[in-house]
Amino acid sequence: MNTLHVRSIPEDLYQRLQRLAQVRNRSLSAQVVVMLEQAVEEEEQQKEQVQALNAIRRRRFTPSAQSPSSLDMLHADRKR
Repeated sequence: MNTLHVRSIPEDLYQRLQRLAQVRNRSLSAQVVVMLEQAVEEEEQQKEQVQALNAIRRRRFTPSAQSPSSLDMLHADRKR
């Protein structure tokens, strides 16, 4: 298993991590690994969601510039 060293962690963040690890009954290292996994999964999900939304936007129908607006079509229909 790989080792990751992190330097210059603000004291308040370090203490919050320690408290969270205690509440979850984990070591500080285990808690940080769990949180890193969650953060990476969220980033990957967000990337997939952005890709899906972009695909939807690309498939979305856009009328040509020459087609009449729906308002014009309503007015024309009502005049008949």
